[in-house]
Amino acid sequence: MFGFSYWFIPLFAGSVWLGTLLAMIGRWVAIGSPHYPWMNEGSNIPYISTIGASNWGYPLFIAGSATSVVTFVLAFISERWLRHRGRLAQNYSVAEKVLSGFAILFACIGAAGLILLTIFDTARYPRVHDSMLVVFIAGFWISAIFICAEYQRLGVKYRHNHSILAISFWIKLFFILLELFLVIAFGILGHYKVYNVAACFEWSISVVYIFYIWSFIIDFLPATRTRNQQDRFPPVKKSHDEMAEDTEAGGNMFGGPVYSSGGHASANGHTATEAATPSRNF
Repeated sequence: MFGFSYWFIPLFAGSVWLGTLLAMIGRWVAIGSPHYPWMNEGSNIPYISTIGASNWGYPLFIAGSATSVVTFVLAFISERWLRHRGRLAQNYSVAEKVLSGFAILFACIGAAGLILLTIFDTARYPRVHDSMLVVFIAGFWISAIFICAEYQRLGVKYRHNHSILAISFWIKLFFILLELFLVIAFGILGHYKVYNVAACFEWSISVVYIFYIWSFIIDFLPATRTRNQQDRFPPVKKSHDEMAEDTEAGGNMFGGPVYSSGGHASANGHTATEAATPSRNF
């Protein structure tokens, strides 16, 4: 019960990022809300990277961002490993594994963008910093699309048994749409030099990102019940599910409907399709 639980990984990653943001804005307010030379004229609300370019904010921004984002990438890798081991609902097809692989890849790209944008601060390397900001946002946004696609496919196959997949899918889809809206608004406001409002949108994007990280806690909850080998999810072949779908579509031998569990193994080791087959011993 008190052993390591994988849901702690996204919890820790999101909490570190939240703590970093609170420490940065809290320290800035505590020292009198200074106006740095690299802040835009007429701006009195700092961007996150504006504080991160200060002498005291620079090491805090790098350390907090790197710790948070590397841990978050570990959450993606752990999710793939747990599905492979049967600790989470297993993938049906290679396509789902490919989607998961791309989610990990773009998460790594996004993580590299965040680490680099903290190193190349906005005061000394503004162009590189802005480019890495785009890499960071685009990397994790595309990663979210791939993981949503994987969960959508899993949710169809496991829709009768694992509603947690649907919950996670809708939360992540909400993140994709909300972040897209906020990022577009942030870009437009910056372009028209409405810097104070743009800064508020940047802080909002970062807060929404925290809740996206925490959404992975839901994904890891089933793994708390599958520590023992006998409690793990059984491997399911795609062909089993296809047979089950054909049976549901065609009906039984008397013309009535047949409801299967998508080819999942039952307690006696047979698939639901096999269990639904009538006996030939009349």
